[in-house]
Amino acid sequence: MRQKIYQIDAFTNQTFGGNPAAVCILDSWLNPELMQKIAQENNLAETAFAVKKDELYEIRWFTAEVEVDLCGHATLATAFVLFHFYELKKNTVQFYSGRSGNLTVNKANNGWLTMDFPSDNLIAIQNIEELDNAIGQVPLKTLKGKTDYMMVYRSQKEIEAIEPNHHLLAQLDIRGVIVTAPGDEVDFVSRFFAPACGIPEDPVTGSAHTSLSPYWAEVLDKTKMSAKQLSKRGGDLVCEYLGERVKISGKAVLYLTGEIDI
Repeated sequence: MRQKIYQIDAFTNQTFGGNPAAVCILDSWLNPELMQKIAQENNLAETAFAVKKDELYEIRWFTAEVEVDLCGHATLATAFVLFHFYELKKNTVQFYSGRSGNLTVNKANNGWLTMDFPSDNLIAIQNIEELDNAIGQVPLKTLKGKTDYMMVYRSQKEIEAIEPNHHLLAQLDIRGVIVTAPGDEVDFVSRFFAPACGIPEDPVTGSAHTSLSPYWAEVLDKTKMSAKQLSKRGGDLVCEYLGERVKISGKAVLYLTGEIDI
């Protein structure tokens, strides 16, 4: 069997920026073990698989190590592929995830794609010594979301200086850790670490912004915010907090198309 595969750089307007994701639009679902092997072979932060069912697409996401509940950049990448190769006349794509429910992506004329995701619910907790030691800097505060911890710092400079101990982070029973602070030129900045999922540092993490947006909307007293993820590749996002939902916008570019033999 030959399967078309695309690689997209998401949350960027130029190749080699943002976060790369592989996308496979399937006729029917493959065995989960096979999808995991394809993701492992791709060795990217995420590989997304989608199957059309009536007027929507069912979607699943895999890192090289595990299937995950939600992935923003791979959803953006999948929407990009659908808009450019499969659904040329559409400006909206509806996804359904068994783990995260209904997800929508809209296309604007200026090239921006906007995802509509459920907001995370954050709970302020006491700082965790093991987490502080793994990150290497004590935060102003620590919050816990559905799958991640979020650590808040004073400045962008502090976020840029963080050099986490990935071995220690991988020992913690969590998907990942978001570190964040006010931005110098944007409303807020962040980085995301998920060594337990096989991702030491994710270039740009759409799903993390379902946690970041509610927090910064309250702190900054605004609902629409500009954001930057400070990885080596970097990524630019616009977030709009709508209470139970978050709109996360970004651009994407095609890196490659090909076929795999499976």
